[in-house]
Amino acid sequence: MIERRVEIETPDGSMTTFEFHPEEGGPYPIVLYLMDAPSIRPGLMDMASRLATAGYYVLMPYLYYRVSPYHELGEDDDRRALMQSVTRHGIIPDAEAMLEFASHNDKADSDGKIGAVGFCMSGPLVMALAQTMPDKVGAIASLHGAWVVTHEDDSPHRQIDRIKAEVYFGWADEDPTATVDDMKVMDQAMSDAGINYRIDFMEGAMHGFAPPGGERYHRQAAEKHWERVHSMFRRNLG
Repeated sequence: MIERRVEIETPDGSMTTFEFHPEEGGPYPIVLYLMDAPSIRPGLMDMASRLATAGYYVLMPYLYYRVSPYHELGEDDDRRALMQSVTRHGIIPDAEAMLEFASHNDKADSDGKIGAVGFCMSGPLVMALAQTMPDKVGAIASLHGAWVVTHEDDSPHRQIDRIKAEVYFGWADEDPTATVDDMKVMDQAMSDAGINYRIDFMEGAMHGFAPPGGERYHRQAAEKHWERVHSMFRRNLG
């Protein structure tokens, strides 16, 4: 397994990114693996590597690069301020820069469909990718995605008519950032738009259930999401 830290230039600066792919074979489908609010840390690195070992070229960017140099977050970091620097609008040039970077690596299948996985604050981001790049994005997964249904006019659930990708939601139980009522709204919106999607309600699993190492890690829910994501990517990413 190849794992390395790289710097990718975007219109807003240099974005520290971690690249993962098998050592032999390829080219492999590209997957953009988007961090949650606690940022990149060993548990998330292990998850990106685990996905890559199944035959994918994975890029995991440090999304706070616009306001902070890369580092593992500590108690002194103002997460709210950092999170405010991450937007659905901003992820599009970030993704374009990552795809341009990947196009120069013969391990990456730059001609094929891509996948995207988002956690927490990145749930709305993977939806933005599928909405804005419908002919390129083949499958997305939102795990305990936050604020995918809001009262704003630009709420992610109101802008899904262009999605061509298959969509998977691993919905956390008792999540104040994505309630059961929100899940019902998203379910109806996806159904009305005729999108190929699946929502798993992870009973008993709190927001943050997927990354290992945290106090909210829920093994059963986490392993279910792995099964769903692998199956979906095999169907859609060649």
